[in-house]
Parts: sequence; structure tokens; C-alpha cells
Amino acid sequence: MNIIEISSLKKDYPLGTTTVHALRGINLKIKEGDLLSIVGPSGSGKTTLLNVIGCIDHATEGSVKIRGAEITSLGDQEITDLRLHKIGFIFQTFNLIPVLDVIENVEFPLLLMKKISKAESRARAEKLIDEVGLTEYIRHRPAELSGGQRQRVAIARALVTNPDIVLADEPTANLDSVTGEQILSLMKKMNKIEKTTFIFSTHDPNVLKYANGVIKIKDGKIAKR
Repeated sequence: MNIIEISSLKKDYPLGTTTVHALRGINLKIKEGDLLSIVGPSGSGKTTLLNVIGCIDHATEGSVKIRGAEITSLGDQEITDLRLHKIGFIFQTFNLIPVLDVIENVEFPLLLMKKISKAESRARAEKLIDEVGLTEYIRHRPAELSGGQRQRVAIARALVTNPDIVLADEPTANLDSVTGEQILSLMKKMNKIEKTTFIFSTHDPNVLKYANGVIKIKDGKIAKR
């Protein structure tokens, strides 16, 4: 079953008096439970593609469907609900809330969902924090953490809701090799047990070892699949 279907997707950005064609007619079908890596040179459109799938950015033209539902025509509240309940996003820039400590950042999406108790939210957050190796930093705020530690908090936050889809933009970029392997193993485990669909944008060859498919993108087009 295809969880994501993309047809004739284009994304243009104005840049002064010119237009940047970031995506130039992407056609792609991604099956539920896939673990895919998107690879390509800087500026090829990898991050833009993730942002459109994740409803962070809007398509200029074309169609993006998640579980058969067209997302390009959704309203703001529908997009918010989709991202909260179905999609986890791991940003290069972390996007942590500076006034919250580690456990508060991780459990924040669960509290927004209002589907489970405070105790269960806390227990699920603590479990993931332990799995990314940050239990001793559970009461630290982002400013007190290294870049690699903040990346691990962001990863735990993305996984805590058990989303259908996780979009990861360079998830190992700020991690040492040992921690990177631990995080990738955790994601592979979720992929296998929960059938979570993972899509990575990466330059890291180690990520490719965990993927069951690679999408090569160049100049806003899929070069090879």
C-alpha cells in the first residue's frame, strides 16, 4: 500500500528578479513501511521535498497524497492535525523550545494530542529519552546541551507520538558515529516493529546501510530510484 503518492510536484521560490525552480515535476510513490534515503548534492531539492511532504511548505503545482488524502488543498487546522497525529519531523535546526527542559520538549507533542494521560505521556517520553541516551540530562534546557544532544532530543520528540511517517533532514549530521549508529538502529527497530515509514535526507553513507531504498535527486528532479 502506498502511504505517499506524489505527482508532477513543482516548487518555485522567488529570488530577487529571478525564480528558483527547487522541484521540477517530482513523481514518486512511497509504500507504507519503507525506509528511504534521499540523496543528492546541496541545492538539489532534498529538503524542499521533505518540507512539502511534511506540510511545512506549499507546492507551487502538483499533487501530494498521504493515505489517499490530498494534502495540498488542506486548510491550516487540517494541516496542523495531520502533522501532529501522522508526521514526525527531525529538523537540521532542532526547533526545540528553549524554555522547556528535555523531557518537556519530548512530551510536548503528546500533550497537544490530548489523547493519553499525563502519566503515560511522561512514561513514553522517559523511555525514548533513555533510548537516545539522555536520561542524565532530562532536566537540562536546550541551551545547556551540545549540538549532538539537542539533535537526540529532537529525534526523541519526533518519535514519541508513534507517527505513521518520520521525515528526517540530515538526522545524523550533529552526532558522533557511535551515537549515530544507535539512533539509526532505534529508527530501524521502529520501522520493523511499528511499520513506521522513514524518509531521510542525508549525505551520510552510514544512513544508506539502514535504508531499503535510495532516491537520487538532482536539479529538482528524480535522477534514479
